Amino acid sequence: MAPDSEPQTRDRHSQFALLRQRRFLPYFSVQALGAFNDNVYRQAIIGLLIFLGASTEQRGLYAIVAPAIFILPYFLFSAIAGQIAEKLEKQRLIVITTAMEIAIMSLAAVGFLLQAMPLLLVALFCTGVQSTLFGPVKYSVLPSILKPEELTGGNGLVEMGTSISILCGMIAGGLIFQLAGTYGPQAAAIAIVLLAILGNVLARMIPRMDAGAPELRIRWNPIPESIAVLRMAKQQLAVRNAILGVSWFWFFGTLLTSQLPTYAERHLGGAAESATLYVFVLALFSIGTGAGSLLCEKLSARTVEIGLVPMGALGMSAFLLDLYFARPGLAPAGGLTVAEFLRQDGSVRIVIDLLGIGLSTGIFVVPLFALIQSRTPSSQMARVFAALNIQNSGFIVLAAVAGLVLQGWLGWSGPQLFLALAIANALVAIWIFSIVPEFFMRFVSWLMVRALYRLELHGIEQHVPDEGAGLIVCNHVSYMDALILSATIPRPVRFVMYWKIFDIPVMRWIFRNARAIPIAGARENPELMQRAFDAIDAALAEGELVGIFPEGALTSDGEIAAFKSGVEKILARAAARGQVVPVVPMALRGMWDSMWSRRDSRLGRMRVPRRFRARIAVAAEAPVLDPAVTAGTLEAKVRALRGDAA
Repeated sequence: MAPDSEPQTRDRHSQFALLRQRRFLPYFSVQALGAFNDNVYRQAIIGLLIFLGASTEQRGLYAIVAPAIFILPYFLFSAIAGQIAEKLEKQRLIVITTAMEIAIMSLAAVGFLLQAMPLLLVALFCTGVQSTLFGPVKYSVLPSILKPEELTGGNGLVEMGTSISILCGMIAGGLIFQLAGTYGPQAAAIAIVLLAILGNVLARMIPRMDAGAPELRIRWNPIPESIAVLRMAKQQLAVRNAILGVSWFWFFGTLLTSQLPTYAERHLGGAAESATLYVFVLALFSIGTGAGSLLCEKLSARTVEIGLVPMGALGMSAFLLDLYFARPGLAPAGGLTVAEFLRQDGSVRIVIDLLGIGLSTGIFVVPLFALIQSRTPSSQMARVFAALNIQNSGFIVLAAVAGLVLQGWLGWSGPQLFLALAIANALVAIWIFSIVPEFFMRFVSWLMVRALYRLELHGIEQHVPDEGAGLIVCNHVSYMDALILSATIPRPVRFVMYWKIFDIPVMRWIFRNARAIPIAGARENPELMQRAFDAIDAALAEGELVGIFPEGALTSDGEIAAFKSGVEKILARAAARGQVVPVVPMALRGMWDSMWSRRDSRLGRMRVPRRFRARIAVAAEAPVLDPAVTAGTLEAKVRALRGDAA
């Protein structure tokens, strides 16, 4: 790629461009419409109960029974659903599940017309079955229709769409009986059937996608298969803990939102006979979640950046803690409308906290979904997400029980529960990040790189292999080079670095948890050098990315030094095993002026940076597949990328 070509910076791309593409828009519409219709239906049932004159106790019983009926199929059938989603072509399965929705909503429509609550509850269970079948497809389909660099943005759109659809569905379902009056049952019946038909029409517009494992033999016994998929999801440590993080997100969200009706009435002053203030509070949380989900692409620069997860966890606890202090006691006045609440002292702080909590949960969960998708084999993707659904269901039930015990039996107020949840969230986050230091390590490196530089990227998305082994070769300008490349390459890279750089205080912890490979010169420490080459060979054999700086040391004059022959030795060892390793030439531009380079090192100290957020560039060229390529050839390619030819 010519050095003066148009930079393909990730910041110039927008996830919203996906909404104009057939490979994504129909799928996005189907999943958003499904979430909308589910909540229209569930809220319409509550409207029917009010229409029939049900008592507060009867409506309360429904509020307990309905979620249990809906979530039960996730426990029973998720493992089977995961196998089906793995075996069948995905677009066909989406059409089947949306056709099921038409049949189920037709049954529910009969229930509304007959005003038969048992029939509506049967349909609610069937809706849970349909959602269980669609669940593994919902997220496993994204790696099939999106490029690796689009995963974060695509997941952000899906989370935003789901969050807003749930909110709008609840509002629309609650309004049906208010607007239609005596014709409420008929209006509800027509609405849910038409929405289901529209979902099926949109599903037929989704492009066809290959099945993940068409040869898979489906096993129908749910108990052993549930255990099997849960074990499958634990094979990779990072994926296992990403799944744990997503399940914690559902626990956190379920416990928080379950308290909002009472919190809005008792602590914010909402009218007991109106849910207006509660809906406003829920809307703030949902809008925040949607905004945080969309923000992930910008913050990650279109990589799967799990360094955002600790930032999201920190925000969840911080804003929730402040929400407790903002209004720890009862509201000073009751019966307030939204406008009257906003005129109360401290209301702006509460609004900011609710938006901040939602924003942080979006930033927390989207990279976790992208991580699961990027590191799970396509032949296991649907079953891993089936395991996620099983675990999510367990955490949702646990959250419901915790809320019942803490508030119902122990008498905790909403703010007290928020305080406990903020502390618990911080402890869970610390535990997860201590088990998998990669999360926190990526956060530290992300923070450092984004604080100091503005990255301009050329060809990274096109030329770095999405999977399998690869060798990254790059010029070496500063102590920050490995962190910068890590922040620009979507996949984890194991960097080979001089052992003295590896041992720099603070940075040593980051490099060790990034599984960097320390190396020394043959004369300096031949044993360490041999261990490094063995580690490189093993990493490539396991299909990992390895990054090396063939100059062997930081540049002392800003120019590229001659590449050493170590790269040839690495490729020769791999070739002897029968492996052809693609070599990706890369170049750093603009780092010579960095305080981390050796420019002006004669002053005996690091230079003070001229300005923060300096613009730097990282460029990549198409992989070289010749195992006999020389160090000189690779050096020439890196020089051209850096712009020496110009």
